[in-house]
Amino acid sequence: MAIAAKICGLNDLAGLDAALRYGTRMVGFNAYPPSPRYVSPDQLGALAERVPDHVERVGVMVDPDDVTLETWIRAGRLSIVQFHGQETVARIEAVRERFGVKVMKVIRVAEAADLDEAAAFEPVADWLMFDTKPPREANRPGGNAVAFDWQLLSGRSWRRPWLLAGGLNAGNVKEACALTGARFVDVSSGVESKPGLKDPTMIRAFLETVRDLV
Repeated sequence: MAIAAKICGLNDLAGLDAALRYGTRMVGFNAYPPSPRYVSPDQLGALAERVPDHVERVGVMVDPDDVTLETWIRAGRLSIVQFHGQETVARIEAVRERFGVKVMKVIRVAEAADLDEAAAFEPVADWLMFDTKPPREANRPGGNAVAFDWQLLSGRSWRRPWLLAGGLNAGNVKEACALTGARFVDVSSGVESKPGLKDPTMIRAFLETVRDLV
């Protein structure tokens, strides 16, 4: 089975069109205002309408309230909500039931013990994502262009499908997949010319590299 990719933090037509043209399986839109990749609900609606139904539309959120969730799910016709904050198992389950969307829970990793958190979310999340625990000085929970020790995932498996994230780019994604066994990868800062500005050439390079992995 081929390895698939999610291009995250899309906020303009050039980046989105490149992601779609070169074969992304998921597109991510950021609902966290401190992020340089943030888009408003109006911007989200304009971007999401260009996304075909076979590509998952993912809203990236940090401890959202129900008003934010409803606004974003409706504006973007989201198929997945990605939770990147301190959300509890009960909160994830409640959102899934109330809004009828698939949910993805991000597990922040710095050491082996951090992986244990995944077990609690497996019964309620449709997807898991393993991302780097942010540095202490970071002002956002992801998109910091930092990788964790991929060896921590070697030989591990989960009942839910999962994505590998954190510091990936076209130059290291092959090694990352070989070490972790990841079949789905997520990239944001690794396809940017500067924070928040997606580079279509870098998106193409990343997706073409992933496409050739087996």
